[in-house]
Amino acid sequence: MFVQIITHTPIWVWAIFVLLLWLGFKQSLPSTPGLKRITLIPLAMLGLSLYGLVSVFGSASVLLLAWGCSAVLAATLIAQQPVQQGTQYNSWTQRFELPGSWVPLVLMMSIFMTKYGVGITAVMRPDVLHSAVFSYSICAVYGVCSGVFAGRALRLWGLLWRQANGTGNFKGA
Repeated sequence: MFVQIITHTPIWVWAIFVLLLWLGFKQSLPSTPGLKRITLIPLAMLGLSLYGLVSVFGSASVLLLAWGCSAVLAATLIAQQPVQQGTQYNSWTQRFELPGSWVPLVLMMSIFMTKYGVGITAVMRPDVLHSAVFSYSICAVYGVCSGVFAGRALRLWGLLWRQANGTGNFKGA
């Protein structure tokens, strides 16, 4: 059955998988992204997460609320944590200096695998999609992954804001 699932998966799904692997691996290396990239990747993952939710469960407000609550909770918890050691903002180049992390890869793969698993479930056991435990669990997974991405971006925005207001350490200016 596993071989049938893999062989019946459309090629474009594997292309997205490889793209996400590449993006996640890139973020495991030290980098100097600008504010645009710091903002766009979490927004893209938020969109992918929300799309995964709505494409299977529709736009049921209670499920969107569960997703939103878990996303806000995760974002709030992560945003309150200190930035990773070695993280700095260079005001001269207007770029962040990030030491690299495997967390984005784990989050991207979590969203992808959840979407993939839900897709398989929808084909093999569509009745499970109507289970409250299943639907709320999937909403929570999507929400937490989105929230962690957002919280990591908010920490960097906070670092930038503190430096702009003279409460952080500048590097390069």
